[in-house]
Amino acid sequence: MSRIQSSADIREAFLRFFEAEQHTRVASSSLVPANDPTLLFTNAGMVQFKDVFLGEDQRSYKRATSSQRCVRAGGKHNDLENVGYTARHHTFFEMLGNFSFGDYFKAEAIPYSWRFLTETLGIAADKLWVTIYAEDDEAFTIWRDTVGLPAERIIRIGDNKGARYASDNFWAMGDTGPCGPCSEIFYDHGEAIAGGLPGTPEEDGDRYIEIWNIVFMQYNRSADGDMQALPKPSVDTGMGLERIAAVMQGVHSNYEIDLFKHLLASTASLLGVNDSGQGSLRVIADHIRSCAFLVADGVVSSNEGRGYVLRRIIRRAIRHGNKLGASDLFFYQLVAPLAEQMGEAYPELIERREFIERTLRNEEDQFAQTLEQGIKILEQAIAGLKDKTIPGDVAFKLYDTYGFPLDLTADIARERGLTVDNDGYQSAMQKQRAQAKAASQFKAAALDKLDISAAGGSSETQFDGYEQLQTQVEVEALFSDGQAVEQLQAGQVGVVVLASTPFYAESGGQVGDAGVLRANDLEFVVEDTQKQGDTYLHIGHLGRGSLARGDSVAACVDSARRRATALNHSATHLLHAALREVLG
Repeated sequence: MSRIQSSADIREAFLRFFEAEQHTRVASSSLVPANDPTLLFTNAGMVQFKDVFLGEDQRSYKRATSSQRCVRAGGKHNDLENVGYTARHHTFFEMLGNFSFGDYFKAEAIPYSWRFLTETLGIAADKLWVTIYAEDDEAFTIWRDTVGLPAERIIRIGDNKGARYASDNFWAMGDTGPCGPCSEIFYDHGEAIAGGLPGTPEEDGDRYIEIWNIVFMQYNRSADGDMQALPKPSVDTGMGLERIAAVMQGVHSNYEIDLFKHLLASTASLLGVNDSGQGSLRVIADHIRSCAFLVADGVVSSNEGRGYVLRRIIRRAIRHGNKLGASDLFFYQLVAPLAEQMGEAYPELIERREFIERTLRNEEDQFAQTLEQGIKILEQAIAGLKDKTIPGDVAFKLYDTYGFPLDLTADIARERGLTVDNDGYQSAMQKQRAQAKAASQFKAAALDKLDISAAGGSSETQFDGYEQLQTQVEVEALFSDGQAVEQLQAGQVGVVVLASTPFYAESGGQVGDAGVLRANDLEFVVEDTQKQGDTYLHIGHLGRGSLARGDSVAACVDSARRRATALNHSATHLLHAALREVLG
């Protein structure tokens, strides 16, 4: 086998090979796709060339080669839940690719791949197998007659369950548009590994691993399913750097290659762990790669879209660090060893290192405040289970109160041989959304016309929330539909005014507190706290019982939310400062 073994050398050898074949080297595009709302993240090398393949953009070249940074987490392509459990799933990976935009086709693309693997890298020909679409006789002939691969090593893969063109070896950009057959190259890791050839019942084993996919875009599919031959067919190929590095370095798992060895050793040292083969270490090593590159490309943690996927990945990594005994913030400290490993290929890791570290540290600090409490709640729920399913309302409480993404709870459940009631989780979320919508509508329609004086009592609420987060206090006034009332019933949305309160009202960019007002037989859920003049307004709904003016209630602030919002408020200021530093 070739002396080309390191990931960096393989990457460079690939790009130089295709440059010698008149391909233009194109830099990796951002992980945030440009002008493509259909994708959360760049998940393949062809993404930056999509408009070229569609004929909507023209480049100065007809042949290109690249090493593309990719993320597959969230959306249709989501490997997040499998990271740490398999040898090859990653949230972040690099895809080596060569592309032809109406220039060369099968007769050139197939020999290119074979020459690179067997001549440049020196992989033994008898270790390679290929698949083709069952009807692609042209590809079969090229593999057999031009390359010289024995016919028995060329496997035809047909349509799934008789559905026309629904095959692992027929690729489509979407329901309509460019599409065509593909040919995949597999590497045989040897008899010691369980698994069978593609197309056999044992194909899901790990012996035969796909290393390169060559897509031949030769048709255009219309809305009615009609296939028309493209006047200028194109080629799109992709080979995972981590997979081919495992082959060249003589290991079976991607986590044993050079790109991960340094990260795994750094993580183990940081956490004081001796066994670098632990699944949790693999999770952390994988996740720092995706998180660092996402932040470098401008993704900011949030509760929706790309930002929420980033937050989910960060929190999963932190939880696995906690599982290994992390007693302090650690995740952000892995940016440095990552930059050492990949900074030469991707200088943005070095240029933006401090910004990435600050961003990850702020997110880690915020979640660390609630992680321990959330774990305790989950452990209590698991201890009380009568079956193997964690109730959906428990999973939702962990998400809503302690910031546990559903897949994090599912990850913990999986380790215990349990499942999560996803339907119950969705039901609890829909119920909360309905209540929040009702409260929001009430707030918008009624707050401006509340006449506090009409209810009597003091116009000034004493704030006690800096000293304590729970107090016993009297209800001074109640409002429903903008009008003062003497009583609220279960299910009603309303506003409660207290003589004094530990609830912080929205001010200075920090959102208001949430929590509950409780007595023996009632519970008023406070979803927001606002101010009108000097009066604090506790906005929410009565979950059970009835609440009357003059009642004594325990006012309990959601302490986890208070800490999280306070930290987030501070983090926002820090982020703005960092953005000013980076962007000017």
